[in-house]
Amino acid sequence: MMFFKVVLSFLFAGSVAAISCNGNAALCSRKYSNVTQIGTHDSAFVGILPTDNQYESLTSQLNAGIRFLQAQTHVKNGALEMCHTTCAELDTGTLVSYLTTITTWMAANPNEVVTLLLTNGDGAAVSLFGAAMTSSGLSAYAYTPPSKLAMADWPTLQELIDKDTRLVMFLDYGANTATVPYILNEFAYFFETAYDVTDPKFSSCALDRPSGNSGAGLMMIVNHFLDLDIFGILIPDTFADSTTNAATGTGSIGAQADLCISTWGRTPNFILVDNFNIGKSASLRLISY
Repeated sequence: MMFFKVVLSFLFAGSVAAISCNGNAALCSRKYSNVTQIGTHDSAFVGILPTDNQYESLTSQLNAGIRFLQAQTHVKNGALEMCHTTCAELDTGTLVSYLTTITTWMAANPNEVVTLLLTNGDGAAVSLFGAAMTSSGLSAYAYTPPSKLAMADWPTLQELIDKDTRLVMFLDYGANTATVPYILNEFAYFFETAYDVTDPKFSSCALDRPSGNSGAGLMMIVNHFLDLDIFGILIPDTFADSTTNAATGTGSIGAQADLCISTWGRTPNFILVDNFNIGKSASLRLISY
């Protein structure tokens, strides 16, 4: 399979040498835009309810090797909260608390580059996100590009580590680098495949967002998490996780990655999953060529 021709290693988290970048010394010389990694979809929603997307805590996700965290935010009483769709449905606490957990982990793990993608469901001002980053201390690790970067212009992981600018942050809507220079516009740098997928075969790798874009020059986020449609209500298909998060087979991470390679002629940058610890996704550390 083409996908596994571009995988240099499959390592279990915790079994890496001390001199490494994101768990693999071979990644140190690679540009940020030339690494494929597993990420956690809705990383803040932890539990066993239909509104949850991960079984393991945020710290456990990072300890296991996850370096791409995606999470939803909404405004509640003038502050940013980690809410699923609405704060009435599920509210797991403040954005500041979530970011502080990442700050604590990054301080203890100086050779790791973490990417954070937040959704801005209520169209909050980017200054609110900047204030939360400052309050949590995470802004100290944030990478600020010198200008809008082409894919080939990104620094290597080692360069990010050496400068201790190891947190790369994106916002789906409302970013303004004139206001907060390190919070980057997701769709200026990435395109995404469709989310809320109910097809267990994941038979498409078509661009879903940003609409009207060709995808040229953008990094790729693959939304590889399966939903069940229960009378029009979508919930995570947790019963399929062992298949959806498998390395090979119909509907697996590997199969959709192969499809994306054949569709786009390059490997995905990030592959988002639910319940990363089920199946093989927790043990995949991938390098794209």
